[in-house]
Amino acid sequence: MNDVRGVSIGRAAALYGLAPSTLRWWESQGVLPEPPRVNGRRVYTETELRRVGLAYLCCVIGDMPLGQASVATTGSRTSRWQSTVLGHAERIEEMIKQLQSARAYLLHLARCPDDDVVANCPVLDAELVEHTPRGRFPGSDLVTAAQSLPMRDETRPARDETLRCAVCSGPITQSPRGRRRTYCSRACQQRHYRVRGG
Repeated sequence: MNDVRGVSIGRAAALYGLAPSTLRWWESQGVLPEPPRVNGRRVYTETELRRVGLAYLCCVIGDMPLGQASVATTGSRTSRWQSTVLGHAERIEEMIKQLQSARAYLLHLARCPDDDVVANCPVLDAELVEHTPRGRFPGSDLVTAAQSLPMRDETRPARDETLRCAVCSGPITQSPRGRRRTYCSRACQQRHYRVRGG
């Protein structure tokens, strides 16, 4: 590839288990700058491969929305960069607490002495109050709580309801035309298919 020592987009993507289309998507979303080209083809040098790795850590492992990842992958230690990185670290800390709570309940569930966990487990009651919207109705049974809620049209979201990505729970911007989007990015879509297929 002439004087530039690097690899093709296919090899750059394969290094991190991604599809080349993910790298192109990240470029289009500002997460990655377009790499140098030789004979019209992208060439990923050591620096570009490190930046792709950082994008992978932010977007795939760190579950960072693309807008924030585009700031993080610049590597420029500005105040905006610092607040973006630290802000997402705090979000991950909250996610860890939620996952630890879920893990604790699942471990209890595996050892629960009740024959019918759904009907009899008092720990399930506490978990529902603590970690679901059901907690807004303490003291009432589930049927009474559900009956007290107003009905809403389930065919379209309420005006102030933000649609969330099925993978990362990030906000999804819907186009007025075309099909409804389920994922905030191609990376999340691919992550979903990888998990589902494996």
